[in-house]
Amino acid sequence: MSLVEISNLSFSYGRGNAPVIDQFSCSIEKGETVGIVGASGNGKSTLLRLIAGLEIPAGGEIRINGLPVVNESTFVQPERRGVGMVFQDYALFPHMCVRKNIEFALHQLPRKERAKHLEEMLELVHLTDYKERYPHELSGGQQQRVALARALAQKPAILLMDEPFSNLDAGLKDSIRSELLTILKKAEMTCLFVTHDWEDVEAISDRSIHLQS
Repeated sequence: MSLVEISNLSFSYGRGNAPVIDQFSCSIEKGETVGIVGASGNGKSTLLRLIAGLEIPAGGEIRINGLPVVNESTFVQPERRGVGMVFQDYALFPHMCVRKNIEFALHQLPRKERAKHLEEMLELVHLTDYKERYPHELSGGQQQRVALARALAQKPAILLMDEPFSNLDAGLKDSIRSELLTILKKAEMTCLFVTHDWEDVEAISDRSIHLQS
């Protein structure tokens, strides 16, 4: 059984509009990093939002760990799906330091466990020395690592990443890709990310899926 199974998924923005996603199916195995690649506007980011529960499909089914999270009769709320998401703009809280941004994802844990888990996340993304800094004091790569730590702190079944390298300087992309791959493997995390850049796919994914327009 695959970790994530997507069957005949369809979605359109408003009735009467052409589907953005039409009868899409795929499966993702535990521990895989899968890249979804395609041109802008062909539904890549929408697919992530459907998996996360931020949009409702017109048809089809999504299963995570063998359980349906959405189909004709089921809709599991986003916070109960076991899905972590890193948005294209990272969506960090500008008024919170690195430590508090990550702690935001740990509010459900007892205080002792929260502190221990926070330190583990900071160490994983190599930001222990930056924990009191604010997002505007960080580079793009560091901001991405904060967003990654916040998503991983919830111990999701799968991590979704929307164009993870689009906001980074071209000269830094190679090193940031390498860092991200190392973090994902060390965390033994299953990851699905979308991109328009084949170099991203070749650098960090175990396999790719081409989403047609």
